[in-house]
Amino acid sequence: MRRIAWAGVPALLVLHNDFWLWDDPTLIAGMPVGLLYHVVFCMAATLVMVLLVRFAWPAHLEVERPEEKRG
Repeated sequence: MRRIAWAGVPALLVLHNDFWLWDDPTLIAGMPVGLLYHVVFCMAATLVMVLLVRFAWPAHLEVERPEEKRG
């Protein structure tokens, strides 16, 4: 699952610029298709970030250190 999460990062980088929709005047659900594409893209980016945090977060960052005694 960790590899799938990391594979999402370059996929999002490639899909970020939707040059194929720049001149498309089609409306879907009352929105231009380019705007709808970016709505879906934002949801996909959110999913990739959730997967990265859940499966690829470094475990050593979650280790709690004992409180230092102050004298």
